[in-house]
Amino acid sequence: MDRVRQPKTPEKLIPVLSDVDTKKVLDLCKGETFANLRDQAIIRLLCNTGARLSEVGDLALDDIDLATESVRFRGKGAKDRRVRFGPKTARALSRYLRARASHRGNELPFLWLADRGGRRLAPNGIKIMLRRLGEKAGIDRLHARRWRHSYAHEWKRADADTGYLMLVLGWTSDAMPRHYGRSAVAERALETQQRLGIGERV
Repeated sequence: MDRVRQPKTPEKLIPVLSDVDTKKVLDLCKGETFANLRDQAIIRLLCNTGARLSEVGDLALDDIDLATESVRFRGKGAKDRRVRFGPKTARALSRYLRARASHRGNELPFLWLADRGGRRLAPNGIKIMLRRLGEKAGIDRLHARRWRHSYAHEWKRADADTGYLMLVLGWTSDAMPRHYGRSAVAERALETQQRLGIGERV
């Protein structure tokens, strides 16, 4: 058995989401109902920060700071980190928080509340909500991690510092930046090749 080669397990590549895909999902959440405002805020936070489903799903009210447009995530290994979000995400969160203030269960410490029953919306509930919206938008297997891969892909497209990416996404292993966004590595390679124009200056 020492001479038998171990079979190679093919790596499962998670496709990144385009801005068009994200817009399709957000368009399905347009409206002024409590669920619409909540789902818009969740989706914008996921795609704007690249956070894990558990990190977004386990947020408390005190973790959101609209004054600094930042959020405190509790990552793996009980490691907290503060991440900034953009104006559109801030606006979506502000609208949701106003609706939450008069919603049943507003005394609970959890950020996300269920549409009915005055109870918390747990990460598994967010997972089900995303899958349902993905089916309506025609996006196969929509889940939070696809935005995490997309975030890493866009960061790499901008040739931004990998160390900073690790801090923002809460990674400690150097292997993670290589894994995330790999499904679009050929796209980044071709963009880099075109930008460099090697051989065109002769």
